[in-house]
Amino acid sequence: MAEALKNQFTLEAAHTIAKQIKNVWPAFDSSAFINELQDSFDALDLMARAKAISHALGKTLPSHFADASQILINSLPAITTNAHNAEIDNEVEAIPSGKIPFLYLPHTFYAAFYGLDDFDNAMRLQYELTQRFTAEFSIRYFLEKHQQATLALFKTWATDPSEHVRRLVSEGSRPRLPWAQRLKAFQQDPSLTLELLELLKDDPSLYVRRSVANHLNDIGKDHPEALFATTARWIKNASPERLWLIEHSLRFAIKKGDAKALAILGYGEKAKVKIKQIKIWPSTCFIGQEVFFEFELHNHSTYAQNIMLDFAVHYVKANGQTKAKVFKLKTLQLASQQTVKISKKISLKEMTTRQHYAGTHFIEAVLNGENTRLGQFELLA
Repeated sequence: MAEALKNQFTLEAAHTIAKQIKNVWPAFDSSAFINELQDSFDALDLMARAKAISHALGKTLPSHFADASQILINSLPAITTNAHNAEIDNEVEAIPSGKIPFLYLPHTFYAAFYGLDDFDNAMRLQYELTQRFTAEFSIRYFLEKHQQATLALFKTWATDPSEHVRRLVSEGSRPRLPWAQRLKAFQQDPSLTLELLELLKDDPSLYVRRSVANHLNDIGKDHPEALFATTARWIKNASPERLWLIEHSLRFAIKKGDAKALAILGYGEKAKVKIKQIKIWPSTCFIGQEVFFEFELHNHSTYAQNIMLDFAVHYVKANGQTKAKVFKLKTLQLASQQTVKISKKISLKEMTTRQHYAGTHFIEAVLNGENTRLGQFELLA
């Protein structure tokens, strides 16, 4: 199982931050800063560690936020063209700042906790930070307290030369951003951010477009009709890049077999195909191993068919019951009487996002939203 992220963010991060600040502001009391963290730091999780460092900064930096924020900006390294922000989605990818992942997460919380009453300087600090890490967590405090001012600034940032700043516009305003408090006003009214997403839907950066898709996916969980209306409008004369964005934004609805989502992508018709030559091996395996399956898909109709093919694994849970998880496979156009062979590997390694349990696991093919049982395998502990 992957190492807990908090174990990659130790007191070494605080010492590095202190050194960077000391280099630009010699009056910084590094000892007092570190002493604020010594007692309970190891017991804290990742976010709590970052917040603890931000409060230690609050006690050791100048009390005037404008002065303190400038010191922090001066302490930051130069922006590198190949640096990427942390993408924190279903699976967390920690992008290191120097050698320490999340090094500047405390700086962003400092902006949120100590800069809420100094909007301009706090935004300037987050503008710099998001180009070295991400300000997607801290910016949410400003969207809650200074909604109109932050959204107005986001319209400007949506055309910023930096892809990191443009991504912040979409990612920071996501209603259901992972690891962050939900923006309830944005959950209730998706129109608050749809205008921003319109500005970013054809952004040249995949990094930004992926965030737009994730944001739309969030909206769809609370307002599916807003998601469907937006993607139905966007798909007209869509470029391949925008089409990918639309497909990614509809993934949650597609996994549920939603007929409207499938129809938008051109897979609204029931698949008239036969599944043949099904093989699943090994039939019995242990946690940590792999299972393989394959089958043939035959179009027995007299016309070509568009097929969205996914597969579902019914994983055994701790209580002995099963829950299906849908995975993407491929899309294809099958000509009349055409047969294709499909094969896939299922990893049964332990993950931070999924723990495996012994029992009978079922595999299904999902064809244009409809499930067909392929077979099963037995998982042993």
